[in-house]
Amino acid sequence: MGPDAGGGTAVIGRSQAPVAAVTRICYGWNRAKKLNLPPGPPGWPVVGNLFQVAGSGKPFFQYVRELLPKYGPILTLKMGTRTMIIISSAELAHEALIEKGQIFATRPRENPTRTVFSSNKFTVNAALYGPVWKSLRRNLVQGMLSSGRLREFRNVREIAMDKLIDRLRADANANGGVVSVLRNARFAVFCILLSMCFGVEMDEEKIETVDQMMKTVLITLDPRLDDFLPLLSTFFSKQRKRVLQVRKQQIETLLPLIEKRRSALENPGSDNTAASFSYLDTLFDLKIDGRKSSPTNFEIVSLCSEFLNGGTDTTATAIEWAIARMIENPKIQSRLYDEIKSTVGDKKVDEKDVERMVYLNAVVKELLRKHPPTYFALTHAVTEPAKLAGYDIPTDTNVEFFLPGISDDPKIWTDPEKFEPDRFVTGREDADITGVTAVKMMPFGVGRRICPGLNMATVHVNLMIARMVQEFEWTAHPENCKVDFSEKFEFTVVMKDPLRAKIKPRV
Repeated sequence: MGPDAGGGTAVIGRSQAPVAAVTRICYGWNRAKKLNLPPGPPGWPVVGNLFQVAGSGKPFFQYVRELLPKYGPILTLKMGTRTMIIISSAELAHEALIEKGQIFATRPRENPTRTVFSSNKFTVNAALYGPVWKSLRRNLVQGMLSSGRLREFRNVREIAMDKLIDRLRADANANGGVVSVLRNARFAVFCILLSMCFGVEMDEEKIETVDQMMKTVLITLDPRLDDFLPLLSTFFSKQRKRVLQVRKQQIETLLPLIEKRRSALENPGSDNTAASFSYLDTLFDLKIDGRKSSPTNFEIVSLCSEFLNGGTDTTATAIEWAIARMIENPKIQSRLYDEIKSTVGDKKVDEKDVERMVYLNAVVKELLRKHPPTYFALTHAVTEPAKLAGYDIPTDTNVEFFLPGISDDPKIWTDPEKFEPDRFVTGREDADITGVTAVKMMPFGVGRRICPGLNMATVHVNLMIARMVQEFEWTAHPENCKVDFSEKFEFTVVMKDPLRAKIKPRV
């Protein structure tokens, strides 16, 4: 589970603000405490590196990537009132998140927008390390994402996969064999998560309405300059008003679904389309350590939104990159198809089958190494002043982990720039994606705050790739055109030009 209503990486969004309002201010840095922070580019008074980043014309990940050769695997950026420490080495990530995991397990203060959508940090990803977080995470993992609970939704996934294949066929028939990969994959994943979350039946129009609302929430969560410099808040009154409007829309969209499920539980048999179980069921009477009351309706809206947003774009993006890689290298696609045929014959591949497919699992692992869902793990903070690599890590500092710096490191990977699933088949290389033994890749984060949806995400990615390759042969569009692997950040790391591919049904 990735993007959500709290705990995310703070980077510059789309907004602009008057620079003059800041440059007129003559405050200096507060040097009351002489901290030995990691090195970093020199900044300006008050604003630090904020306008250097915003004015660079580069995506934030690219700006950071260009600093690494000069400043090394741990560096500091001063972003207005926030201090950001960026870590890009496997050794330091392991030291922070595994060896010193309890100290690095909390979150920094939220910006005002995320505070609204996370119900004041009342989500699994946004909550401070403590009793609320432990209660919410325990409920999600044990009550919803355990192996047993995931198996209960096998039928939901089978139906969604059949609908995905039908949608791809319809898309191809209407467009000369050409399909939009991300859009169709995203819809299939969203349908699964909606059913798991709410347990009530929805028609396609309702699904589209909820999906569009969730996209609007993600856009609204884009960071602004006043998140880093609150003194600029006067210039962002329209945006703050817009935040409250979108939150109202979010509540008005999801609350009827919540009440419909509540009614179905309170009146057994009243809705014969209702599922036997849903994530919502675990939230209505949830006991939170240190609190007397169960979650409010508004808090339940935030938790449901987190569940939907956390698993939709991350999974759909992975599918797009996977298809792109198989178009780039048809041998990977052919080998995968051969493995599917030898494993299941002519029957539809299901999730029990994919567990036995060695090459498929290698493809997915390489996919997560080469194309992690985001450039940065969800932001960490320390519960008390700490040391890392000999430097001070103060409390309320944004501790960011730059994932490509780890998964593309030539010191721990052979030919890291190559997409090569065989590295995991031959035993020549391997990686524990939970990071317990060593950190070599961390697409889901590692340590205490590792993504609780890791198992669900891998089930969905494996199953979708297998079904899509079993049903169709995928080739480039336009024909013989090379795939452009340029990236951009849009909730997750997506292809700069959305992938359109040509499909041919398998005989």
